[in-house]
Amino acid sequence: MEFAFYLAAGVAVAATFRVITSSNPVHALLYLIISLLAVAMTFFSLGAPFAGALEIIVYAGAIMVLFVFVVMMLNLGHAAVEQERKWLTPGIWAGPAILSALLLGQLLYVLFQSPSGAALGLETVDAKAVGISLFGPYLLVVELASMLLLGALVSAYHLGRHDAKEPTA
Repeated sequence: MEFAFYLAAGVAVAATFRVITSSNPVHALLYLIISLLAVAMTFFSLGAPFAGALEIIVYAGAIMVLFVFVVMMLNLGHAAVEQERKWLTPGIWAGPAILSALLLGQLLYVLFQSPSGAALGLETVDAKAVGISLFGPYLLVVELASMLLLGALVSAYHLGRHDAKEPTA
């Protein structure tokens, strides 16, 4: 399992470095998703499958939805589509494809080495236990996070409106 942890950590560091150094936001987002998946794999290799699943669902899924909303709000038009086609050559996909293949190989290695979680000392956590934990002692934190997300959604809608961008006479 140490091999799986170090491999996932290396992929996470390499992908995060590419997020920081990439000049194109779409390419940076691809590497960010690879980085988040690699962090989830570190959770899986450490014996925390629930944290790994939450990492994939919440962070990687939420980042993708956020990116779709931003692209929809910006409405860049035909010129941006043509420029993106020029940038998206097959060589651009080599880095994310290699890192994703490493993560897939690691996932298969971990799954076939120990098909049941008994060898790792894992126990199943059901949804009821998570709900009791989230809405018990952490109720205030969950509600504050929901209010923050609602405020961000209303702000993004307000900033993205077309009538707000047009000057008034």
